[in-house]
Amino acid sequence: MVQSDISQTEYETSQELMDLLRYTAESLSLDFTRWDEQHVSGPSLYFLVVADVDVSGYTDPLGANKWPVNRCRVVSGSAEAFVEAARDVAFTCDGAIVVAADGTVQEQMVRVRSPSHESTAAFDLEYADWMGTKHMSALEASTREEVLWAVTLSEEDGRVTSFLNGTYQDYPREEIGGRWRPE
Repeated sequence: MVQSDISQTEYETSQELMDLLRYTAESLSLDFTRWDEQHVSGPSLYFLVVADVDVSGYTDPLGANKWPVNRCRVVSGSAEAFVEAARDVAFTCDGAIVVAADGTVQEQMVRVRSPSHESTAAFDLEYADWMGTKHMSALEASTREEVLWAVTLSEEDGRVTSFLNGTYQDYPREEIGGRWRPE
């Protein structure tokens, strides 16, 4: 596959895709009502927005974990179809969902390899106590030049987090939704 010369700076101002992914994660978090039940896992998502569609240099396929491209191939194609596909994946699959900068979702879900220490040395990564492996992976992945953003939804407490350039913005479940949040 041909590598492109697309860089993070070309997409940093394109907020629409990030907003759609975060809104989807927030919606699934707010819709799930069993967060306080012991031994119950909520929905879990890990979106990885990339500049190049070839992610084989830093990811590995995660077996049978697949995004249902037959139902929803593009994030902005149909909001309802995307949220429903994300809901199904959030309860049945594991791994990162790869989304190209144009919003096209790759079918194969992946495991993102940790970058080398040398490549993250320029970043002062801060891992919060609440971060599990998915969140640490997203934080580390966001330091890669090929990765534009990452968004996660925690299956443990409904927390939604956005990752960009080795930093993150964390939204605990009780803070997501802002003014439109149902009481």
